[in-house]
Amino acid sequence: MNSSSSITTDLIMEILSRLPSKSVARFRCVSKRWASMFASPYFNELFQTRSSAKPRLLFAIAENGDYRGESNGVWSFFSTPQLENPYEKSLSTLVAAAEFHVKFSPDGLLINYYGDIKYFSIGYASGLIYIYGCRYQARPLICNPNTGRYAILPNRYTYRKAYSFFGFDPIDKQYKALSIRYPSGPGRDKILTFGDNGDLTWRKIKFPSPERPGIKSHGMCINGVLYFLAERAEISFDYVIVCFDVRSETFTFIDVERFCRLINYKGKLAVIYWEDDVDIYEICYYGKDLDEYLEENLDADATNELRVWVLEDVEKQKWSKYAYTWTDDTFFRRHLSIAGATASGEIVFSMRKYTPKQPFYVFYFNPEKNTLQRVEIQGFGEAFKKTCSVCTFVNHVEDLDVNDLKQLKSVHPPLVQPEYYESSDSE
Repeated sequence: MNSSSSITTDLIMEILSRLPSKSVARFRCVSKRWASMFASPYFNELFQTRSSAKPRLLFAIAENGDYRGESNGVWSFFSTPQLENPYEKSLSTLVAAAEFHVKFSPDGLLINYYGDIKYFSIGYASGLIYIYGCRYQARPLICNPNTGRYAILPNRYTYRKAYSFFGFDPIDKQYKALSIRYPSGPGRDKILTFGDNGDLTWRKIKFPSPERPGIKSHGMCINGVLYFLAERAEISFDYVIVCFDVRSETFTFIDVERFCRLINYKGKLAVIYWEDDVDIYEICYYGKDLDEYLEENLDADATNELRVWVLEDVEKQKWSKYAYTWTDDTFFRRHLSIAGATASGEIVFSMRKYTPKQPFYVFYFNPEKNTLQRVEIQGFGEAFKKTCSVCTFVNHVEDLDVNDLKQLKSVHPPLVQPEYYESSDSE
């Protein structure tokens, strides 16, 4: 290849590395030369570098179907550029446009959203979404929110509902789904490896504690370690953070004093809570509807006392502890979920519900400046007919390797329900 053609190829790669992954996939069809060029490690690294420099907020919007199973849930995925240091003037409202990616509703599979984590699990890891959406079918799935390609995982027998989590090992480049059985029920804890080298079978894994934990959060993965909050025993109010190393498949524990949420704060594990927080999942345990409870206890004029603990030393379990207080009559925190933190340390809060023709907001809180920035997200459209649940994820980055996973498909054969479960699964 002469120098002029080399320069031309480099320019092509430089230009196309700035495009969305969907566009790159289309350009692969131009010619064999372009297909080879876009499959090269150099282009993948160039694209990943560009994408990582422009992380996005990912919105997964759920329209629940019929709870009797007569219609499936529908998920719509949007994203918007993540604002870094968005503080021109505190409390002014900015506007960001949402980009629609795909509407997702696999035939014959219920993926309804539930506020109670006994009946619904969702996780995000390295570009993929994991949804375990209906306890009666027990069919978890993995989805690429940019393309809509997905994989339905094998049946997982559970008593009532197993708690389920999703993580990524950055060394071996493998995704894994972890299923922890219901505390008072039979069954086994299981794990499944997902990727082009994975065989998509659930394997037994031993949880080290003789007592079954009462799970209190969805999972969150940082640098190959999956974290989730639990009680050492169900209804014990003795909280602990479970740490699962995705690569070695080993468990460790970190003591924590109270109910809290977990976030990735600049690459470190952090816990975050409001001073007057309650264990919302304990409320669900006693039969209270979570959304109903939050509506009844909405206090727009409440003083917001936020606590953030950052784990500085894992072995010594040493935390840096911070407290922030502000009052804001536009910040209805019981209408918000804690989405996470940006790479520069802004904590992102997002509305939990989207109502058609009503504004939808996210808030960026800067701990160093103690400032709050409201951002209205526009572009979800009027296609939604009713109020929908919204799950928001920070630091979403497009990855060409994720798009190329062969186990993700556009269409799957009809589901066949097994006539029986293996006895080893329910022992």
